[in-house]
Amino acid sequence: MALDNYLQYLTTEKRISPHTIVAYTADIKSFQIFLIEEFDQHLLNEASPQMVRSWMASLIESNVLPRSVNRKLSSLRGFYKFEIKDGNLDKNPCKHILGPKMSKRLPEFVEEKAIESLSNSNSEKESSFEQSRDFLIFELLYATGMRQAELIGLKHTDIDASQCQLRVLGKRNKERLIPISNNLISLVAEFQHLKQDLGLKSEFIIITNSGKKSYPKLIYRSINSTLSTVTTMDKKSPHVLRHTFATHVLNNGADLNAVKELLGHANLSATQIYTHNTFEKLKNIYKQAHPRA
Repeated sequence: MALDNYLQYLTTEKRISPHTIVAYTADIKSFQIFLIEEFDQHLLNEASPQMVRSWMASLIESNVLPRSVNRKLSSLRGFYKFEIKDGNLDKNPCKHILGPKMSKRLPEFVEEKAIESLSNSNSEKESSFEQSRDFLIFELLYATGMRQAELIGLKHTDIDASQCQLRVLGKRNKERLIPISNNLISLVAEFQHLKQDLGLKSEFIIITNSGKKSYPKLIYRSINSTLSTVTTMDKKSPHVLRHTFATHVLNNGADLNAVKELLGHANLSATQIYTHNTFEKLKNIYKQAHPRA
């Protein structure tokens, strides 16, 4: 089956993450169902540009957000590119179709003062296993800007204490090195000693109470609970800390290309969105400091 071959290609050759594979599969299958229900067309390779446009129109009418519509279109476009490359199709029915315009959203981030107060309050008190783990999760995400999935897969062997750096396995199995502080290295070592005292053995740094590898919901609940103590913003997720890391280092003078490398972005355009936040800071400084502002 064409779709099965495409998914196998994404998994084995492109090494797309399982989470992304699930999203692509759902997007393409939803189009397949639409073809059957609306046009009695059972073959994806027989779809026309008009059918794709009708699908997009139905999504928009169903109040699907423009961002989601564009993602679905991208999933479908990738499938047809594969079919052309594999010699099963001559033209991509998505080629000249444009997705709906999206309003630009600035990344949400936590203020530096709030982060500092959180770090200071947690470092001054004795903690249980769960509290120590939550603090380490927060410190690792904020200090490195790594993704949630990257943190889950982080192992003790990924940390080079002598060089003050850690190795992260990012999207599509791309490795990158991130510099870290001696303080963070000490926190990891202290948590490792705590795990050993409790008889918990694992190659992974962040683990569950029973010593198993952590999972997305655990990380999300941990960060949501931690950030709730210092901010009332609606979104309190691991990705907010990634935004916070990028915004703070740029605000403090970091080079945009350097931040791109730290975040593991493939293109500079993905990193440039954080410059909007720094520009807002510049405007505030200008208003406060310039005599004629």
